Amino acid sequence: MQGFRTRITDCFGIRHPILLGGMHHLGESGIVAAVVNAGAMGFITARSFSSADALRSDLRRCKTLTDDRPFGVNLTLSRRADLNREVADWIRIALEEGVRHFESAGASPEQLIEPIQRGGGLLIHKCPSVRHALSAQRLGVDAVALVGLEEGGHPGANQLSAFVNGAYALEQIRIPLVIGGGIGNGRQIAAALALGADGVVMGSRFMVASEIVAHDALKQRIVATDAHCSTAILASIGDTWRVLDNEAAREVQRLEATGARQHSDFGDLILSSRTRQRVYLDGDVEAGIVSLGPAGGFADAIVPAAQIVEQLMSDAAQAARAFAQRVVDVDVYNGSMSVA
Repeated sequence: MQGFRTRITDCFGIRHPILLGGMHHLGESGIVAAVVNAGAMGFITARSFSSADALRSDLRRCKTLTDDRPFGVNLTLSRRADLNREVADWIRIALEEGVRHFESAGASPEQLIEPIQRGGGLLIHKCPSVRHALSAQRLGVDAVALVGLEEGGHPGANQLSAFVNGAYALEQIRIPLVIGGGIGNGRQIAAALALGADGVVMGSRFMVASEIVAHDALKQRIVATDAHCSTAILASIGDTWRVLDNEAAREVQRLEATGARQHSDFGDLILSSRTRQRVYLDGDVEAGIVSLGPAGGFADAIVPAAQIVEQLMSDAAQAARAFAQRVVDVDVYNGSMSVA
């Protein structure tokens, strides 16, 4: 299979410019190892684990499953300082277990940079806007991921698409940059690289991977959907969340329409613990909030992650070759045109 070499593939030592971003309650060793073994990069989501020991155990399992290939850890930061008390321990444990690749998201990554880089690690920070990406660059992160409003999960208050965001960022960002949000097929990967990005960050497209630890009923629901599979909630309280369009999401929207303006106004509807139990474990796909973007609509079967990566890269290479054939030299003096 033909591939692409970028600054991101060089940084992370991977064959394909695909990053599987953090996935709360789902980003664990099984799916991460499958993506890594397929030649991409994945990040185990530290916040998903109930204890430091549980995180360490899963990191060790991932090392075994990947035969010591490099993989990463996601550090999702809360705006509430009291919810970030364990972050220093997550970094320490990850470094002790040999992890050298980190993805951060949420609040400013300032507190993460020094301990990660001192430990020999690299940090890519996920941002919702060019302004945030420039700030992260000034702070000294090694790379940035810039997401558009199509991102499944929390894209922030940004109202720009992934490719508009990316085009603006590439005029100003010097460090490696990947883009994400709504990316679910190989043509989009080729387009991102043609734009000048170093790769893509994805999540929703892998929700139907065999290795994802979620009930098959959810995966079948996503396979059955199309480009309109997602909807946005909580924008009215400044916490936009792009999710699966199901009954739970519609109930949140109804509560917003009647004036709910505090997280507590929604009860347990928006709690990740509810989603984990009732959707991921029990298979009641209407009962909880599931982070998902329109890229979920590209999923057409429940298959191993390696098959998803292979199809993505095959389609990307085909699109890139087709694009290259359209590059021509134009002789403006005599009106003739020749293929470059």
